[in-house]
Amino acid sequence: MRDARTMRTKVLIRRAAIERRVREVARQIARDFKGQRVHLVGVLKGACIFLSDLVREIDLETSIDFIAVASYGRGRESTGQVRLLKDLDSSIAGLNVILVEDILDTGLTLSYLLRVLRQRRPKTLRVAALLDKPAQRREEVQADYVGFTIPNEFVVGYGLDYAERYRNLKDVCILRTASR
Repeated sequence: MRDARTMRTKVLIRRAAIERRVREVARQIARDFKGQRVHLVGVLKGACIFLSDLVREIDLETSIDFIAVASYGRGRESTGQVRLLKDLDSSIAGLNVILVEDILDTGLTLSYLLRVLRQRRPKTLRVAALLDKPAQRREEVQADYVGFTIPNEFVVGYGLDYAERYRNLKDVCILRTASR
């Protein structure tokens, strides 16, 4: 692992653009589920900031829960293995569920979570991802609601991390070593 002092960030998506896009995604969700309750399931830890901003913008009755998985460990590349670390606190049977992800890249995590959640018989199951990085896709999965499609760069900020650092950045930033 690189020392954080040898890393630098470059803004990819500014906070104001994120705020506008989150409002647009929330309006789309409200149109799609007009008058119905939606249950948002945030994928910890990365999606917590996106979920908290999104839920406040959705003009419907909402509830939330969290699930935690691991596929990256402390590195920049997916291990290819997805492990469930924290399960949901309550049943999603019969609910309109929106799985809220920070980033859709390889698709391994999302594919795993969709299999797990479908077995629990939600009324509907959709995916909202702040970021979509299609160049990394290894599984054929897609999000129903996408904030931004990004290039094949390692990004941090707005909940996304590198070794548990940088989550607090207000912008989404590309993380590079000082030599790049």
